[in-house]
Amino acid sequence: MGERSVKLPDIGEGIAEAELVEWHVKVGDLVREDDLLATVMTDKASVEIPTPLAGEVSWIGAQIGEAVAIGSTLVKLKVAGDDASEPANKAPTKDVAAPPALVKAEAPDARPAPPARVHPAAIEVPPATTSAVRRAPGEKPLASPAIRLKAREAGIDLRQVHGTGPAGRITHEDIDAFLSRGPAPLHGRGMSPKTAVTDVKVVGLRRRIAEKMALSKSRIPHITIIEEVNVSPLEELRATLNKKPVPEQPKLTLLPFLMRAMAKALAEQPALNALYDDEAGIVHQHAGIHIGIATQTPSGLVVPVVKHVEARDLRDCSIELNRLAQRAREGTATREELTGSTITITSLGALGGLATTPVINHPEVAIVGVNKIAVRPVWDGTQFVPCKMMNLSSSFDHRVIDGWDAAVFVQRLKELLENPATIFVDP
Repeated sequence: MGERSVKLPDIGEGIAEAELVEWHVKVGDLVREDDLLATVMTDKASVEIPTPLAGEVSWIGAQIGEAVAIGSTLVKLKVAGDDASEPANKAPTKDVAAPPALVKAEAPDARPAPPARVHPAAIEVPPATTSAVRRAPGEKPLASPAIRLKAREAGIDLRQVHGTGPAGRITHEDIDAFLSRGPAPLHGRGMSPKTAVTDVKVVGLRRRIAEKMALSKSRIPHITIIEEVNVSPLEELRATLNKKPVPEQPKLTLLPFLMRAMAKALAEQPALNALYDDEAGIVHQHAGIHIGIATQTPSGLVVPVVKHVEARDLRDCSIELNRLAQRAREGTATREELTGSTITITSLGALGGLATTPVINHPEVAIVGVNKIAVRPVWDGTQFVPCKMMNLSSSFDHRVIDGWDAAVFVQRLKELLENPATIFVDP
């Protein structure tokens, strides 16, 4: 029986390290060849690491959330037979590179997060009963103002505390003894204070989201424009088109119309369809319009990308949008499907508020936020009429996008959405 080391293999794209997000084994486990050892996450994808050997896990090299360098020892295995040609106690261990790693979709790893850690001192105990109270019914408990304040802060009903002082006076020791038995119901209402504290480590996708949002807000000076849009004509058109369903095609939502409107507006203002390399001082303006769609998944927020919107019609945008959103939620989207956006749409749908302040998807220079549609009275020149109104909240990188250009873009979107027939008219 000897010991062999399994290293974290090179997982491509020049990546020097990866974050450990899940262990599939623990010390003492027996593994067979190709069994999964761990899952790590890079900037783009989660990667499963299998073992090239069979043996018993004798050592693991990192904790959940730690960064592991490529080529460093991931686990050590006790192996037998030919695999144990170099016993660990007699010669340096022989390192084994794991077989090619299994790459899964970026961010949306559907495995449950590591179990939350609860501080041992925070575990609640059942509330004490009132059997220890030795006081006549209705008798007011004797206690000093300091004791009463301490009881109020702790949520204790002094009528349930047995006093050991003179004449049954309640002391600090009585309060401490009562608390050691557990919290009591508040004022007989069956409620008790909760003192548990749950520590949840920020790892995996949640950490990637946190890092990206922090990077965006720290580097990009945002300017946000909120504009009201009358989408009544667009909603009428959408309802008419959905009355005639097309086989194997999803019903049209507002987003495909917005995508086509953005394609027209960006053709007129290509500076907004761009990525800003702020370290090199270069703005990369793209001819192809690749719209990222912020999508909530069970694992967190990811951004699948509809490529070449400028070459897609309304139905094609809808089909691709639904396909990518489904794959993202299932955790099966590929790296190619989750990268390459040049501008992003974010929408909370019916849950959205009147207005939002979207955070730009770095290194893009613009993002369009869709808020909920609500019927509001609108003055038409002679009277108020009910209209379906929606606010667009759009943010821009003020380092490279002037306020005037941002306003022109937003007004162009408003014009197209309020007159949806113009979306389909060639310039």
